[in-house]
Amino acid sequence: MSEEITIDTQDLGEKIVKVLKTIYDPEIPVDIYELGLIYDVFVNEDYDVKILMTLTSPNCPVAESLPVEVEEKVKSLDELKDVEVEITFDPPWTQELMSEEAKLELGLL
Repeated sequence: MSEEITIDTQDLGEKIVKVLKTIYDPEIPVDIYELGLIYDVFVNEDYDVKILMTLTSPNCPVAESLPVEVEEKVKSLDELKDVEVEITFDPPWTQELMSEEAKLELGLL
């Protein structure tokens, strides 16, 4: 009889979000989570994480470095085995994806 192991994905998800909120777009003084650049975070039972994110534009000056920073910072969480960051431009990022907090910070409200 095998014992089922359940991982607290909500707790882990919150930890991942906390890390994501420490990463800022260099051109905008708002973190990438509040900017709406993170589309999805998947965690499987092997503690592998896949983060689906976008950039403010395909020509974003940090197109090379930002995904690496996201991967490295999230990987610093001890519980996680592997982290993969995938960039997508579908759907393209728009200001509508920003949180109320981010819009307020940027004077858009």
